Amino acid sequence: MPGFITNPADIPPYLLAGGRSSRMGANKALVLLGGESLLARIATRIGQQQRKSIVLNADADWSDTVGLPLLPDTLPGKLGPLAGVLTAMRDAAKKHPQASHIATVPIDSPFFPSDLVARLAKTIEGRDEIAIAASSGRDHPVFGLWPVSIADDLETWILGDDKRRVRDFLARHIVRKVDFAMIQTPIGPLDPFFNVNTPDDLIAAETWLAALEQTP
Repeated sequence: MPGFITNPADIPPYLLAGGRSSRMGANKALVLLGGESLLARIATRIGQQQRKSIVLNADADWSDTVGLPLLPDTLPGKLGPLAGVLTAMRDAAKKHPQASHIATVPIDSPFFPSDLVARLAKTIEGRDEIAIAASSGRDHPVFGLWPVSIADDLETWILGDDKRRVRDFLARHIVRKVDFAMIQTPIGPLDPFFNVNTPDDLIAAETWLAALEQTP
């Protein structure tokens, strides 16, 4: 029996790329993993789950969108990942008025689950609820489903809270958490939300990618 969201594949997907990439020393979305940019790899992965067009939330001067529509933040000043979520909510309200939620994925986690959106959507029981991913005892709220209905509250909170901690905003709403298991590989368990922030992380990601290719 379907839940509140009858078809998860119809949830509009947004890639969040508003970070400064300071620890990488270059735009981490465009570094190569297995000969393919993180951005292209992640766009393909979310595109296999969703039917709506993928939109890239990034700065207006972004150099390579890999063919994705570019959507800069509606609020200036690089106010954190939730500014990207807000921007996506506003965009979806205009382009997909029938959608109750949007899906967000960051551009630095290349191994996220292939059933991410479907599993998150399954937990949603109402129009105003948020669903976020978790693994190994940690929450990953940038991997989430966000209700378009709370956009005004989110904007008020961003503009009124100098710390802008994601967990503080989540505390204002009903949040469903979905725990995802580690991925078993020949070299050990891999957190599906492993993220690439530094050159060393990128080297590790190449090792994990090779291990995944060996996994039956």
